Amino acid sequence: MRPVRFGRTGLRVSPLCLGTMTFGMQCDEPESVAILDAAFDRGITFIDTADMYPNGHDGELAGVTEEILGRWMTGRRSEVIVASKFFAPMGPNPWDRGGSRKHVMDAIEASLRRLGTDYLDLYQIHLFDTATPLDETLGALDDLVRAGKVRYVGCSNYAAWQLARAIGRSETLGIVRYESVQPRYNLLFRNIERELLPLCVHDEVAVLPYNPIAGGMLSGKHVAADGPAEGTRFTLGTAAERYRERYWADDKFAVVEEIRPLADEAGMSMAQLALSWVLANPVVTAPIVGASRPEHLDDASAAVDKPLDEDLKARLDDLTAHFRTVDTVR
Repeated sequence: MRPVRFGRTGLRVSPLCLGTMTFGMQCDEPESVAILDAAFDRGITFIDTADMYPNGHDGELAGVTEEILGRWMTGRRSEVIVASKFFAPMGPNPWDRGGSRKHVMDAIEASLRRLGTDYLDLYQIHLFDTATPLDETLGALDDLVRAGKVRYVGCSNYAAWQLARAIGRSETLGIVRYESVQPRYNLLFRNIERELLPLCVHDEVAVLPYNPIAGGMLSGKHVAADGPAEGTRFTLGTAAERYRERYWADDKFAVVEEIRPLADEAGMSMAQLALSWVLANPVVTAPIVGASRPEHLDDASAAVDKPLDEDLKARLDDLTAHFRTVDTVR
């Protein structure tokens, strides 16, 4: 895969980023390792995780995903770009969460220990912290960069005004700024096109969209009348309700059925078509793709190899225009 530029920085990353939030719950360690191997063999060398992963548990499994990834990285740390995130509760105390200086410092040490490395290429705050001053969080992250424990910093699930405010504070203070943002983005959720993406173009912020195939909804494998299938995002522990709220709705199913013949006409799987549409947006740096089996990465690789033609993109844009409404956080 041909590397792409990471925002305004000099870093180059693979055009796809492997998401790992199912490692350790939906996928056991051997399955997770097989997926990591398959991604690496396909040239996907950009890997995203978070200290609270795997997603969908009640807290007892927090950190397991980083541990799995750390064991896999043994002997190949220099061959991959690794990103992690912090914010979620990682212990029983009120200071074991959020963007406070204390938690940032504690969280990075714990993540580095679990990952078996002495630095992260990208460290991201998972959510906007309304209880901590931006200057405190940004100052702590600046210290991590200066200490050599982090190369770049980014954010996830920020609204446009939150990212703009953070960039402004970094510029005023003369410290590191968020070089990337992870927003939810797919054919069924296009709100970020109105404000967040134009901001990212203006300030050269790398865009790493998650849920590019809407948690599997855009794969076309789900049938509303049958209910969510076991082993999918829609039945994944505590995260299941959130995914059903996002995508399990009649209007979403109706659009999926309208997309199906377009995929057939293009000779693509529905998942490949959905990912190709995300990749066709020039502001997108690298979509975060998940997998529960190694072969799921075939569609992802094909989406990179076969760009979407302009006419088909325009038809998909028109078909899903009503999902482009307001700029929301998640």
